[in-house]
Amino acid sequence: MLQDIPPLHRNLLIGFEDNDDAAVIKLRDDLALVQSLDFFMPIVDNPFHFGQIAACNSLSDIYAMGADPIMALAILGFPIKKLPASVANEIMKGGADICAQAGIPLSGGHSIDDTEPKFGLSVSGVIHPDQIWSNSKAQADDVLILTKPLGIGIMGSSIKKGELSKEGYDLFIKSTTMLNAGAAQAGKNFPIHAATDITGFGLIGHLLEMAKGSQCSITINYKQVPIHTEAIELLRKGIRPGATARNLSFVQDHITYHESITHHDLQLLADPQTSGGLLFSVSRDVAPQLCSALQAQGCLSANMIGSVQKGSPSIYINE
Repeated sequence: MLQDIPPLHRNLLIGFEDNDDAAVIKLRDDLALVQSLDFFMPIVDNPFHFGQIAACNSLSDIYAMGADPIMALAILGFPIKKLPASVANEIMKGGADICAQAGIPLSGGHSIDDTEPKFGLSVSGVIHPDQIWSNSKAQADDVLILTKPLGIGIMGSSIKKGELSKEGYDLFIKSTTMLNAGAAQAGKNFPIHAATDITGFGLIGHLLEMAKGSQCSITINYKQVPIHTEAIELLRKGIRPGATARNLSFVQDHITYHESITHHDLQLLADPQTSGGLLFSVSRDVAPQLCSALQAQGCLSANMIGSVQKGSPSIYINE
């Protein structure tokens, strides 16, 4: 799809060829601009919550690069003949609320008449070129730390089926509308070797991107991976997003696992996340201190879930 795109600009530090979370271009020797764009259709019925979730998800890519967001523009598709304008207003209010929490203006944007609602943000951030986090610099003997539990994709699918409990919905909203700003702030106090956010490819898909980019192998300790309890129960009922199977297909030639790991376990690791947590790859000697800093920032989890080894790009899932 991108084979005919012209050669990249000489000042572009990270582009589409890097499979990273955002694009980065150097403006000066001490300043780079980080940009990302994301939007999707509603995953909840409440339009304010939808706006919050979409905005939070869009901002996550900026935090995953170690950058500070400075401004956002809105992207809105809306069926003006099917839904009242008040719904669009609530979506925009949700997005503006998250931008305010991030300390940035929602400065404008673009809307079109569409068949279904769609919303997201184009976000700009800034960073020193020497301080950029990428997903391609994990080092052997690093420890991997995850800042939000998995299971959001399953819980989102269960909302559509009316299967998610009130407590589960509240937890779903808490997770998907929690900015990764605190996790990023904690990370800035440590030498981060690699970082990414966990979104549509699921944990296992984003780990494979890190392994390929860093030319390393990764081991995951399944019992250390944080997973929402209700998501585990819902999966046992057969509720899961369609993207789960695609994510597993994407990684199937690169994963091996302990005999105790079930297909059910693999589906949880491949569950597509919306506004998921950050994944850090750091030296073993600083990992405990980073976990403590993440906890102090109120992150939903601060679990050491695995490690990095020398080897060809692959993932081993331990019990």
